[in-house]
Amino acid sequence: MRVGVSTGGGDAPGLNAAIRGVVLSALHRDWEVLGIRRGFASLLDGPEPTLFTRADVRGIAHLGGTILGTTNRGNPFRWAETDARGSTAEVDRSDEVIEKCRKLGMDVLILVGGDGTLRIGLDLSRKGLHVVGIPKTIDNDLNGTAASFGFDTAVSIASEAIDRLHSTAESHERVMVVEVMGRNAGWIALHAGLAGGADVILIPEIPFDLESVGQKIQRREREGRRFSIVVVAEGALPRGGSAVIREAAGAGTVERLGGIAEPVARAIAERTGKETRTLTLGHLQRGGGPTTFDRLLALRLGAAAVRAVADGHLETMVSFGTGGISTVPLSQAVTGLRLVRPDSDTVTTARELGISMGD
Repeated sequence: MRVGVSTGGGDAPGLNAAIRGVVLSALHRDWEVLGIRRGFASLLDGPEPTLFTRADVRGIAHLGGTILGTTNRGNPFRWAETDARGSTAEVDRSDEVIEKCRKLGMDVLILVGGDGTLRIGLDLSRKGLHVVGIPKTIDNDLNGTAASFGFDTAVSIASEAIDRLHSTAESHERVMVVEVMGRNAGWIALHAGLAGGADVILIPEIPFDLESVGQKIQRREREGRRFSIVVVAEGALPRGGSAVIREAAGAGTVERLGGIAEPVARAIAERTGKETRTLTLGHLQRGGGPTTFDRLLALRLGAAAVRAVADGHLETMVSFGTGGISTVPLSQAVTGLRLVRPDSDTVTTARELGISMGD
């Protein structure tokens, strides 16, 4: 048996642990493992995929990033190509990917990624390529799994940043607006804000009212709490408004959200008269080594993907839940996004602790 392994989409702490889990579990069965670099790029334009040995994955589980490299601009169904005049257009090169995998003697492709990468995997499987997915995203928005690795590390980094802001915000009697990642899901903002003792948490699933946010900060002022911490997800949006788009989608690229912290901070300053500052954590949440939880989860999911192949459970995604590791159909994993429920226990807890959700 020869399997390929590829990491796609945005990087996340735990990717190297997942690669190690796949490689060692496959070699344990005397299978061969091909490392596919830079997403699907090495299947289309090189470099050639290479066979992994145990030495290649020795001592990498605790490292951030991915030894295979990754990209969120590598959709073979929408591959960006530039002509001699400098014009860029999208072309479908998926048949080339299928043919390359066949030439390499690849029986199954194990894809480590989020909804975008796994949706590509589903489309490739419909054209005849066997695919097994591993859920990776700091956004935690994949259906079919209770958690994806990378999320716990991102929350830990954001929580530590919020912890550090408390002292400077209180010293200067300021409002600090912290923007975190998450795209259209508020998991990072909600968990980090709650753990870090934020006063206001704004998430995409609950459109916010700036008047309500201002009232919360003014109420704290009257109570003698002359500083506030506001955590806002990059995809949060005002009631009746829309999210802030940093970069529109183009040929071979996806839409990028971000920049919501600045208008929120300006509105707070106008309504309260408070000195307001912003901090956008950005890619800090993706960098560095994984937490112990993410490292262990990634190793388990990597090994489980190989077991799924061995058991003939193809066109699936390995999933983490209360019952341990299982598999779900790949189509289920990419049908919609797993979003925060406004009536969930975590949101209810935040409200009961006096945190404003902006509504």
